[in-house]
Amino acid sequence: MPITIDTQDLINYPGIVKRVTVDQDSIVPLDFEGDEQFMLSFTTTAYSDNTLRTRIQDYYITNFKAGWCKSSGFAGSGGKFALDSTHNSIEVRIDATTSGISDGYYRITLDHDDGIPLDGSVIANDMGIKIRALADTFGSADVGFKMAYMNSVVEFTDGRFWIISGSIGNYYSGTYKTAVSVRESSVNDASALLGFNLQVTSEDIDALSINEALVTTSYTVSGTTMTISQNIGAATNDCLLITDGTNTDYFQLNSAPTGGGTVLEFDASRITHNYTANEAKVQLFRIQDPDAEPMLWFNSIDKVTRHGVKSIINQIDYSS
Repeated sequence: MPITIDTQDLINYPGIVKRVTVDQDSIVPLDFEGDEQFMLSFTTTAYSDNTLRTRIQDYYITNFKAGWCKSSGFAGSGGKFALDSTHNSIEVRIDATTSGISDGYYRITLDHDDGIPLDGSVIANDMGIKIRALADTFGSADVGFKMAYMNSVVEFTDGRFWIISGSIGNYYSGTYKTAVSVRESSVNDASALLGFNLQVTSEDIDALSINEALVTTSYTVSGTTMTISQNIGAATNDCLLITDGTNTDYFQLNSAPTGGGTVLEFDASRITHNYTANEAKVQLFRIQDPDAEPMLWFNSIDKVTRHGVKSIINQIDYSS
């Protein structure tokens, strides 16, 4: 059953009510091979421009994925951050924008109190306002990503800043990704001060694959080489583990693998157990999120519904 929600702009146009309708529906979308998809729909009869009577497009949600970027959580002191006149800006890219300063990154300059520490929630609120305002500056190249910025969310949770894309999609990476990343600003950089120098993003985690291969030659303690079944993309100084399900050792490569990437070389003291050919495997270590997987930011019907309603509200003209 559809739910009708009354919305208002209480600050600028109190008393003027615009209605948003939330409903559940099912359709067979194009390119889904005739497969029916259940979805949430968000609609309104209000206009985005009352003079031109510009209609607001219906919004359908079939997936919960929204790209995100989170700071390290190691910066600041007691949840406060001392922004100042020379450390007050970051550069942000959401989804696949291409303009901005360069490479699709847009700079925002944050409010500060001349080095007096500000609470992370205060900075997050300001950051969110500044990122959403970027949507009004877009030229033709990035206009298709306007809603991703306009509906973005910034929160400060457990010592970390989270920036979440305002778009929901099927993919965290690739051409049609929903994604967020932050880079060092070329002017008055604050990325390190806020912990974004050691950021984790949904795109990075989604692109992470655990490369492993079977050990194809038996290994005896004190040996310095072993052969594996396939190239796993290892390089000099990379770290790996070897396990047979009972014993596990960790070791570092002394040089790039040879033999098409299948012969590994390392110090004799690194591996302290014997391993039998075709009964053990190696895995290549890569940086990863301590939360282990790209966390779904919209992890409940309540959250995703509020996102859908907000997406419509942000487009409504409440002036009449």
